[in-house]
Amino acid sequence: MVHSIFHRPVFDRIPKEKQLRILSTAINEFATYGFDNANINVIAKKAEVSVGSLYKYFSTKTDLFLTAVHSGVSTLEQVIEAVNASDDDVMNKLEKLIRTAIDFSRKQQTLIKLYNCITSETNSALVEKLVYETEHAAAQAYTEAVIHGQESGEIRQDIDPRIAAFLVDNLIMSVQFSFACDYYSQRLKLYTDSEILEHDEILINNTLKFIKAALYPRKEG
Repeated sequence: MVHSIFHRPVFDRIPKEKQLRILSTAINEFATYGFDNANINVIAKKAEVSVGSLYKYFSTKTDLFLTAVHSGVSTLEQVIEAVNASDDDVMNKLEKLIRTAIDFSRKQQTLIKLYNCITSETNSALVEKLVYETEHAAAQAYTEAVIHGQESGEIRQDIDPRIAAFLVDNLIMSVQFSFACDYYSQRLKLYTDSEILEHDEILINNTLKFIKAALYPRKEG
């Protein structure tokens, strides 16, 4: 999918290493302190650039935030789009997406914490942009997967594919957060046991069984 561009063209002309240093620093600060409390001066200092340079690259703090979010989302989106374009059936696609979500959460914990931070944003204008930037690809992929499943007869016909996609995404998001965010980790352990995050297959298989029971037609008799 095509995203909006929130940085100025000059940012694309600086060395890649410098780009990554700025964005990784920004991601860490925003994930740790939230949008409102993250400090541009601190980000500039830790990224080893001047505040003036940051404002040459990004018009506002919001633009830096959105660029940082997009830099993390783009990698995951490529995987989602590849899975969705495959010829796998719905459950195989969902299994791949769940495994990808868990793997991504383990390797990119700061990014997942940033996404979690996004869910508590109260700035309505910013939230609207964030939802589109972070959720559009997944929403489209899950909805298309359910629709194709209904067309093939794999998925029950009496369920709205958009609502089904929303609920599936919420399940996968909860699993994803559980591998990166302390609150969600403790919450999962409360419902299961303290070792659950070390047993991926148990969590994956039970999540898939739950989704299958909800989406698949009931067998008569």
